[in-house]
Amino acid sequence: MSATREAVIDAFERHLRAERGRSPHTVRAYLGDLRDFFAHLDGADTHGRGDRVVPAAAPVTPLDAVRLADLRGWLGVLAAGGAARSTIARRSASLRTFFAWATRQGHVDPDPSLRLVAPKRHRTLPPVLAQNDAAELLDIAAVAADDDDPVHLRDRAILELLYATGVRVGELTGLDTDDVDLDTGVVRVIGKGDKERRVPFGRRAASALVDWLERGRSRLVVDGSGPALFLGRRGRRVDPRQVRTLVHEMLAHLPDAPDLGPHGLRHSAATHLLEGGADLRMVQELLGHSSLATTQIYTHVSIERLTASYAQAHPRA
Repeated sequence: MSATREAVIDAFERHLRAERGRSPHTVRAYLGDLRDFFAHLDGADTHGRGDRVVPAAAPVTPLDAVRLADLRGWLGVLAAGGAARSTIARRSASLRTFFAWATRQGHVDPDPSLRLVAPKRHRTLPPVLAQNDAAELLDIAAVAADDDDPVHLRDRAILELLYATGVRVGELTGLDTDDVDLDTGVVRVIGKGDKERRVPFGRRAASALVDWLERGRSRLVVDGSGPALFLGRRGRRVDPRQVRTLVHEMLAHLPDAPDLGPHGLRHSAATHLLEGGADLRMVQELLGHSSLATTQIYTHVSIERLTASYAQAHPRA
């Protein structure tokens, strides 16, 4: 890439990290999409016919030479190569975000992505646990914790807190001990974009946390533990991979339950709240969704279950 184009992309990266507060994973995805697009563009000369010709020394396409047809052409190549609709939609969003920012900064004019339309994503319903399966999962964790093994006490507290609050796995593993207020039953969570929210939890999660803090955590603490709420056997903060493994292993005890990860417990918590009569906006606040539209997918899950229950229970269904 030319220094000018690379410098603009570097500035965009700084914008994402500092001003937009994007996670490292999201930033990598944006930059990867941009570099893939420009690699395609630099190596392709369509001559207006769509025939891809790769020259021996591919020229570098300047930003202000990019046109809508170039963007559409790349997405078309992805589609022809069998890329999933969701992948194409994400890459289209990366291009639109970058070129909208570059236009505001004066690097391009006009914005070539203004009329770029990506295929709509299929909004698949997230798999969730039935309420009785969730209860059985937590009962199994409680029985395992009866042996007073500190890791089993921790595992029970993790599962109870995941299901009670619907927090994301990264939010859970980032918790410190002073983020949990056992007196009020509220946990302070730092979510996407470093946004802070406070999420309540119930008596059973509180009981599991007390057991972990009083009888488990103190036996795993080492000099480098710091304030991390949940620790591994070596005294270090647990990471998301460990929590995913825990959830999968515990759900293996329920042969009829779907194989979910921590995000499945988040889906389940949201669905069960709505089934219990919770307000949609309250669930939005608990989950830390910036848009109500993201939360609304859980109403479809609940209505689907309601319809199934109605068909089984109503005498004239």
